Amino acid sequence: MSGLVTGDAVVLGLQPARLPSRALALLIDLVVVWTAYMIVMVGVVLASTVLDDAAVAALSVVAFLLVLVGAPIAVETLSRGRSLGKLACGLRVVRDDGGPVRFRHALVRGAMGVVEIMLSFGVIACIASLVSARGRRIGDVFAGTLVVRERVPAQRAAWVVPPPPAWLAGRFTGLDLSGVPDDLWLAIRQYLTRMRQLDPAVSWSVAVRLAGDLASRTGAPVPDGVPPAAYLAAVVHERQGRDVRRAHAAAARASADAAAEGRAAATGAEAGAVTGPAAGAPAAGGPGTAAPEAAAGRGLQGERPGPAPAGADAAPAPAPGGGFAPPA
Repeated sequence: MSGLVTGDAVVLGLQPARLPSRALALLIDLVVVWTAYMIVMVGVVLASTVLDDAAVAALSVVAFLLVLVGAPIAVETLSRGRSLGKLACGLRVVRDDGGPVRFRHALVRGAMGVVEIMLSFGVIACIASLVSARGRRIGDVFAGTLVVRERVPAQRAAWVVPPPPAWLAGRFTGLDLSGVPDDLWLAIRQYLTRMRQLDPAVSWSVAVRLAGDLASRTGAPVPDGVPPAAYLAAVVHERQGRDVRRAHAAAARASADAAAEGRAAATGAEAGAVTGPAAGAPAAGGPGTAAPEAAAGRGLQGERPGPAPAGADAAPAPAPGGGFAPPA
């Protein structure tokens, strides 16, 4: 079984680092640490002119412990298992269960590294890594840690739910899946994507347990003669098919509603254009109606009789006082 596996037979998908990459990362770290140590020692030598031999020896020991031992421990603790060399090579130190390392893990690794790396020039660490199945040195064994690769090519096919057997296609179309909780679906999907990486006995027991939980939620027992893993795959495939059909129906319904709203808006605009006032028609009581009325008034005034012209036959005016009226 490849990869890092916990005590619960769960594959974490982490690949142990190989010896060449670990050696390259260690070489980078040693170059950086020894460069810093030499700079500090130059300062100690310059200060030895004003200090006695005991003080110089004490400063040398302190510089060795702080720079060559303490600095790698601090960096590994603060960076959660990634030193400069490991960062350059794409490596990380993790616990046996895949969790991040803490100070006690880094302390044990750093203390054992003084013996198996610095004092033996890396010979002990190389031999231990070659003997170990996962490439661990003595410090990793005592600390319960492991150096893994972070830059691993993605395996997309391993995370795809396998399809059910052809003879189970469409067999669970009438199954009621409304009572299955999301956490059970998630557990089933995780099992189906990793069942080929589990031990056969562990895989069978997990499949039986998940199939029993799923059957109790749906109210229908697992059909006789159907393997539990195939049953789980078929039910998950049926649920995915229902989700796809539901999504397509919702999209079609949304597009139909949008088209109906567009047609209704277009119809309302056309109706408003037909029933509205005619173009150029004057409004009632407006200036357009005043001109005809004025013209009509002028016509009526022209038909009225004006004053009689002079000399025309007219009734003589009575003479004042009722006397004689001379002839015209």
